[in-house]
Amino acid sequence: MGRLFGTDGVRGVANADLTAELALGLSVAAAHVLGEAGTFAGHRPTAVVGRDPRASGEFLEAAVVAGLASAGVDVLRVGVLPTPAVAYLTGALGADLGVMLSASHNAMPDNGIKFFARGGHKLADELEDRIETVYEQHRTGEPWERPTGAGVGRVTDYDEGSDKYVAHLIAVLPNRLDGLKVVLDEAHGAASRVSPEAFAQAGADVVTIGAEPDGLNINDGCGSTHLDLLKAAVLEHGADLGIAHDGDADRCLAVDGAGNEVDGDQILAVLALAMREAGTLRGDTVVATVMSNLGFKLAMEREGVHMVQTAVGDRYVLESMKAEGYALGGEQSGHVIVLDHATTGDGTLTGLMLAARVAATGRSLAELTGVMERLPQVLINVRDVDKSRVQTSAELATAVAEAERELGATGRVLLRSSGTEPLVRVMVEAADIEQARSVAGRLADVVKSALG
Repeated sequence: MGRLFGTDGVRGVANADLTAELALGLSVAAAHVLGEAGTFAGHRPTAVVGRDPRASGEFLEAAVVAGLASAGVDVLRVGVLPTPAVAYLTGALGADLGVMLSASHNAMPDNGIKFFARGGHKLADELEDRIETVYEQHRTGEPWERPTGAGVGRVTDYDEGSDKYVAHLIAVLPNRLDGLKVVLDEAHGAASRVSPEAFAQAGADVVTIGAEPDGLNINDGCGSTHLDLLKAAVLEHGADLGIAHDGDADRCLAVDGAGNEVDGDQILAVLALAMREAGTLRGDTVVATVMSNLGFKLAMEREGVHMVQTAVGDRYVLESMKAEGYALGGEQSGHVIVLDHATTGDGTLTGLMLAARVAATGRSLAELTGVMERLPQVLINVRDVDKSRVQTSAELATAVAEAERELGATGRVLLRSSGTEPLVRVMVEAADIEQARSVAGRLADVVKSALG
């Protein structure tokens, strides 16, 4: 069996790859692995279970709840809530584990299962491997002790989860949003109710789009992967800014008052300077990935903020932050982690903090993001090559060195092997878009000839 867990839980087409049987079996295995702490402490383990609005989430939730309860875990079912809300509630309610059913920004037919350990933290690889091992043992018929009678888990609908999460967001906000008009695109997803509620409670004049989930329309032409509707709405309503979430609201992208896109790098830049001013940017350091725009790095250097870079993936950003005690990190895609207030990327919290900075300074979002200039970035995917030789090809190393000399200090080259496909990603940044395209094209040709 290949590894079930990917970079962000177990995902696949619901009822094809991700079946009810798999969801139930994984939940039993997770109960054994993650519920051990509660059992050893002498109390019955508890799990928080939430989902996004996908139609498939209904039967997958039933399977997960059944698996957990059958393993002796009491279940608090919180219903449709964002991934970061489930993580927060797992910690706030002292649960032994949390389960979120969502495929994030993926299309509606997909779904996924994400587990959180006690405290609401993402699982280390070692814990995921243990869950897979236990799951495989049960799947192949190895018997396990099944509780009976009073030993089975009880299932409770925890209706207060939404209000508790919104209250948390309001409590950690540095200032109110009175006087701001904000358009929210909820991607017909998990934050369709809680995000508008949080912004309204914070004092903003809220306009919502993409906030009518029907189980089938999640991420459908809206949200953080499709910003055109948000741009139009911001201009139509004369809003100060727009905020876009994905299906499970663990990411946030924005649009300024003129309808210009604001990506995760720009959001990080604005929040880094706000937190440094407030004295909460520990070590005057922000954590980002190797895919962050060079313009972000140059801006942080100019402002005296140190930048630590990690591999692509918010889990690697989080690992670095936790290891070194840093407070802020994120990705260009809009996963932003404010570790003092969240254990994972939280799109609603990020949007609130970005809007709070606009309100506190009286400056427009365009002015605030002007702290950095996004350098032109060209990405070419070179398919059907031997990606395993990216780091060992002498011909490729020579071509990259020549490209770096040509670009100098205002350019950058990054070659990455895809983790899921037989391709190599060639990314080039330069001060001039035509130069970036030219260099990227030449490097792509070398990748084909050297690794084809």
